[in-house]
Amino acid sequence: MSEYRILSGNKLYTGHNISLRIDKVQLSSGQLTEREVIEHRGAVAIVALGADGRILLEKQFRHAVNKELLEIPAGGIDHGETPEDAAKRELQEETGYYPKKLIRLCGFYSAPGFTNEYLHLFLAYELVPSRLIADDTEEIEIIWTPLHDAAEMIRKGEIEDAKSIVGLLYYLKFIPA
Repeated sequence: MSEYRILSGNKLYTGHNISLRIDKVQLSSGQLTEREVIEHRGAVAIVALGADGRILLEKQFRHAVNKELLEIPAGGIDHGETPEDAAKRELQEETGYYPKKLIRLCGFYSAPGFTNEYLHLFLAYELVPSRLIADDTEEIEIIWTPLHDAAEMIRKGEIEDAKSIVGLLYYLKFIPA
């Protein structure tokens, strides 16, 4: 039995956030095929907990799905930036809060069938007002939600974003109250 092998790769597009590559691969069966791969630098997602026990959600329009979604704060890791630094920056840019405490909870691939994007999930607390201005966050609405409502919001389909579902359920399951 032969091994899975990448025979060649052809980068078709390089943008600000992603690149698109087509790989020619040989499957373990010997069959030749192609795989489309979206390359991504990686991202962070943050469960932000207020002093009163509420969580910070963002409502924003997402062009790719043509609708508003409720999400936990998140964003890409800039070149030369650590995931921790990216989490702090994204939280400040999108919400106007800086976390005095930041704990890495876990990491996961967003959609490994077509992208190498890896998300680092953090818990942020002891939030203090501190705004960084970013060009693309003008249409984010901040919504403070009781933590105990999160699971029901997911069950009802009010939260449909995968990173938010992972983050909130991880917090609810593994972080002691």
